[in-house]
Amino acid sequence: MIKLRISDNKKHFETDKGKKFFYLADTVWSTFTNATLEEWNDYLDYRKEQGFNVLQINILQQWDASETDLNFKPFEYKEDGSFNFYNRNNAYFERAEEMVSMAVEKGFVPALVLLWCNYVPDTWGSEINNINNMPIELVENYVKYVDDKFSKYNPIYLVSGDTDFPTQRAIKYYSLAMRTIKQLSPHCLTTLHIRGRLMELPDELMNSNDLDFYMFQSGHNIQFQSMSYELAEEFSNKPIRRPALNSEPCYEQMGYSRNQYGRFSRFDVRKSAWQSLLSGAEAGITYGAHGIWSWHKKGKGFGLVGEAFDRPYEWRDAVKFEGAWDYAFMKKVFQLFKIKNLQPLDILLKNTEEIRVASSDDEMKILIYVPVNTTVKLNMLLEDYDFTIIDLEQRRFGETSVTFEDNKTVFDMHSFKSDVLIIGEKAL
Repeated sequence: MIKLRISDNKKHFETDKGKKFFYLADTVWSTFTNATLEEWNDYLDYRKEQGFNVLQINILQQWDASETDLNFKPFEYKEDGSFNFYNRNNAYFERAEEMVSMAVEKGFVPALVLLWCNYVPDTWGSEINNINNMPIELVENYVKYVDDKFSKYNPIYLVSGDTDFPTQRAIKYYSLAMRTIKQLSPHCLTTLHIRGRLMELPDELMNSNDLDFYMFQSGHNIQFQSMSYELAEEFSNKPIRRPALNSEPCYEQMGYSRNQYGRFSRFDVRKSAWQSLLSGAEAGITYGAHGIWSWHKKGKGFGLVGEAFDRPYEWRDAVKFEGAWDYAFMKKVFQLFKIKNLQPLDILLKNTEEIRVASSDDEMKILIYVPVNTTVKLNMLLEDYDFTIIDLEQRRFGETSVTFEDNKTVFDMHSFKSDVLIIGEKAL
């Protein structure tokens, strides 16, 4: 069983034995309500083979999950679709614990959401669907029950799910939940999964010693994909240093939010990840496939609750999307090249922010992500570095064409057809 802690420099995760842990998560919000145990076992085996090590799951029913024939509800269910939070379904949580146990036995760290936004009044989710706001007087007992069920597995607790913090009442809910779980199980790391493009946290949460690391969400709006690097820069430069990661970049084959025509490609989700990793959010990355997060099955409905996306793929098709292997490859690159303690560099001599440059804090390594083929010129002389270029679409390694002039470094156009990562290692 893996037990995580925060590194001394507040940049990444490590195990209790001091080994760096690259957070590579998959998004499976709807698992507890929509997946059978047999399906769950098959899924776990496949993601384990790929190298994923964290699973992000909503403890309660996901408000925009796909329809399911299964009848697993966390609380007594009323005809109007609302829950009686005073009548908990213990069998639901026992089954959820069994699923967590299965995942932990296969080497995964569960990252469990305590309260998705629709369960908390005044949030944007509650404005859309407010029939399932949990009464504030039940939050502490609910968290204590969750702690009893799951904390023995050393999970990460995502105290909030896709939330904003518009009022003191909403902040009170999340402050209470975070304080309670941390008092009960201080060994479990805590964070806040927040709404897409949100940059600011309330002072009460931001300054709390109970918050261990930052999550941000660049999200699924095609007009704001620059958030992948803008939010990474923002959270890595907060006054209180904590590890940061993009917990919800655009999902592979997800329809654009607001029901706009189009879907995010394998390239789109790969670009979002690399831009985040090289812009300050090096602690890890989360993948999502449209059909896995909602655990969709053919013939079942998928509503327009929330951000309104096009229909998902069947989960057994979505689990095989090639982009998951791209994310697994990112983790492998970080491990093979022993990449850590990255600092974004503003040395690119080109009128774009899409190309991202970073170096290790000891300047022994430099990384350049180039989404579209072009000549890359850096305002820095890197003559004493050996360079490797990686074709990220085909996952191939090659040699770079690099020249030096006027205290600048120039990388000529390469022969690959998609995005590349250039890694420079300082010669000893």
